Amino acid sequence: MKIKQIRPVLLSAPYAKINENLEVDFHLCSGYRTVGMVEITLENGIKGYGEGYLAVFAPHVFVEIVTLITPYIIEEDIRDIEHLLRKIGMITGYWSYQGAAQHVVSAFDIAIHDCKAQLLGIPVYQLYNRKAKNTIKLYGSGGDSPSPELLKKEFEYLNTLGINLFKIRARNNQVEKARFALKEGRKHGIEIAIDMTQNLANPGQNIDEVVAFYEKTCAGTGSKLFFLEEVLGLYDGDRYPDLRKQIDTLIAGGEIVTTSKELNRRIEQGWYDIVQPDATVIGGITALCEVFKKSSEYNTQVFVHCWGGSVCMAANYHSAFAFNGEVAEWPMPYYPLRDEMLIEPWSIKNGELTIPKIPGLGIKLNSDIEEKYQFRETAIYSCIPKEIELIPDEQWNI
Repeated sequence: MKIKQIRPVLLSAPYAKINENLEVDFHLCSGYRTVGMVEITLENGIKGYGEGYLAVFAPHVFVEIVTLITPYIIEEDIRDIEHLLRKIGMITGYWSYQGAAQHVVSAFDIAIHDCKAQLLGIPVYQLYNRKAKNTIKLYGSGGDSPSPELLKKEFEYLNTLGINLFKIRARNNQVEKARFALKEGRKHGIEIAIDMTQNLANPGQNIDEVVAFYEKTCAGTGSKLFFLEEVLGLYDGDRYPDLRKQIDTLIAGGEIVTTSKELNRRIEQGWYDIVQPDATVIGGITALCEVFKKSSEYNTQVFVHCWGGSVCMAANYHSAFAFNGEVAEWPMPYYPLRDEMLIEPWSIKNGELTIPKIPGLGIKLNSDIEEKYQFRETAIYSCIPKEIELIPDEQWNI
């Protein structure tokens, strides 16, 4: 079955709310967020979709790389995934074996899987595991509320879903916010994890600072954190094995890694207790397969990272189903591109996600969606945060 058409798609949609979410206030000042997708159309009319995380930050770069790859795989047979990926790798490997092009390779990989599964009339996860379950336990991912009142609403939302693990964002100067979350969590029967967002810090914090933050956060609360995520800076990752020896909580990371080979090296070297690959970053579902295999060898847990649109989420969840993942991320901020492209809605009950057993990833894209969520030039995530004034940390001590 031949590939007849390929096109890049950019969509922008409202994201969370300004002044109610620090990710928006720091990084998405327009209040809109962009997704970038590859749409592959086969000769029989089937359309498959893949997403690449690059478009959140550099949408036009995403489009140009898609355009570069496209002529080399038009008229190729969609069923030969290995051949297609090898060819795409040749196009991008010399100049971007790691980095930006890998996000686009990810999008192609996911779209190819979506097409092939639709051809076979099965969900994507069944391409790898016909007996796989289509449910997975979730942890809530948000916690970037700027005030105690708003954070309490996030706990209430998780209660409605039956989710009992909540990852918040807290920086080194937000110990009281972290302590507030731990105490509030005890009231609701919800455990707390913290993302310290050091992927966006240069220089990042050191091991002593991480240990001090953790000890201050937990002191006197009667609780401990479930895990700490991305606590060292971009250029200090090789210190993770040392950190793990000095702290009594789980260490998580890996969402920005763009090849399975690199993430597997980190697993072998003992960087993480929990590894967090993202199919839209690391090279697609094919790469996630390799990470799951390596993780099982080293008893490392895999919590797939899901912070994009519906294609991102579907690709990561299907991967987790296929390779027997136990826990996955559930992004909490409002973003319509996370549900309006679903052919059938997903359900969450007692903290577990169930996805309908329909062919492919279960994604639709039509002219109404494209018209409603036209790409906006200002909908770009800035990795250099806007300077804003946070409430004094002591105001969380209530």
